[in-house]
Amino acid sequence: MRGVTRASALPVLRTLPWPTLAAAGGVGLLLAAVPRLTDGTPGTGPALSLLRCVALAGALGLAFLLDDPARHTTAAVPVRRLARQALRAALAAPPVALWWVAAVLLVPAEIRPPVGDVTLEAAAVCLLTLAGAAAGVRLTDRARLGPGVAAGLLASAVLAPLLLPERWALFVPVGDERWAAAHDRWALLLAAAVAAWGLYGAERVGRHR
Repeated sequence: MRGVTRASALPVLRTLPWPTLAAAGGVGLLLAAVPRLTDGTPGTGPALSLLRCVALAGALGLAFLLDDPARHTTAAVPVRRLARQALRAALAAPPVALWWVAAVLLVPAEIRPPVGDVTLEAAAVCLLTLAGAAAGVRLTDRARLGPGVAAGLLASAVLAPLLLPERWALFVPVGDERWAAAHDRWALLLAAAVAAWGLYGAERVGRHR
């Protein structure tokens, strides 16, 4: 991120939506702790569903990450918008990663689904959310896009399992013969989200000129 100095990170750090991220993270940890708080030990299937809900909770918090009340002021600074957005994500990444590790460890090991595959799903959902927020920044003049992005994420989470064709299934149970193919599709979604963020994070050429 050329042009972004260490000193410039401090003001950005203070503008991140920490209360929203903390609230979403708290909900996620409570969901992950459900197997330990209830009598009996649920199976791997319910644990997988809980971790998917945990990932959704985290992504809902990240939907507000690119909200910037001073957006129309910072648009005039020499640092490119994509670099500013990447800085916000980089500052939030360490606590989010630690939160996800804690959530995974809260699930008892005997019912914990494959960690790598579930982490891939969580990363794809979070990056798709950030790409959606970047698209909102690019296509609108609103400073607070979080509520709209969060609503779109919730709608997608509800409709995707219902509307996706069987051959494109993403939310498959552990042990299903489609598990590996589904996670190949998750990897493609992750790559597409990164590419979309790079595309929408850049300023329009005319505006840059």
